[in-house]
Amino acid sequence: MIHELNSLLEPYRLTCDEKQLEQFNTYFQLLIEWNQKINLTAITEPKEVLVKHFFDSLTPAFYHELSDQTLIDIGAGAGFPSIPLKICFPELKITLLDSLNKRITFLKHVIEVLGLQNINCIHGRAEELAKNDKYREAFDIAISRAVARLNILSELSLPFVKLGGYMIALKGSNTYEEVDEAKKAIQIMGAKLTKEHHLLLPENFGERKIIIIKKTKETPKKYPRKPGIPSRKPII
Repeated sequence: MIHELNSLLEPYRLTCDEKQLEQFNTYFQLLIEWNQKINLTAITEPKEVLVKHFFDSLTPAFYHELSDQTLIDIGAGAGFPSIPLKICFPELKITLLDSLNKRITFLKHVIEVLGLQNINCIHGRAEELAKNDKYREAFDIAISRAVARLNILSELSLPFVKLGGYMIALKGSNTYEEVDEAKKAIQIMGAKLTKEHHLLLPENFGERKIIIIKKTKETPKKYPRKPGIPSRKPII
């Protein structure tokens, strides 16, 4: 099953070597095994995992050059999109952030078993970590998938992004209203929307939109607001 990944990626000029394919296979096995103990994903069928998790996680690379950048995954969950990106682009320096410790435990195990380097996990909330000078405006890229509406996500993500860096959001297809709603938040956070890429997933598994936002100014120090407030009182 996992060897089908290359045939899906070839039209986008991206391929995995045998070691990387084996890492994906091991990742799949760990995901299914741990999903029986903790709720990681509702998607467990091999074909669906291949397309909706692995292929989908790699879509940012179709539109944004990835090399040795520093990247933070906001709300990393079961590791999508950052673990697949790390497998395909091992030179990336990645930080995974999640508020649930059991998911962090899973991610640490995956990283150890796969032998990934220059990748670390943090148990915490974006609202608090972004106030830490070590992490604030320290990353080339802040990325996320299926975390929150774009206006909320902008407040949680953009404070981590350095000037000239990017926020990348992986979204479903119906985002026109969401993007319009987020314009004020994006501007306040010191950024501007640069690209929206529309993509059809293989095997008729749906549509995706990859939204790329560039950081052009420092984020005001008052943002992000205290935990929970961005979600309860989003900027609109």
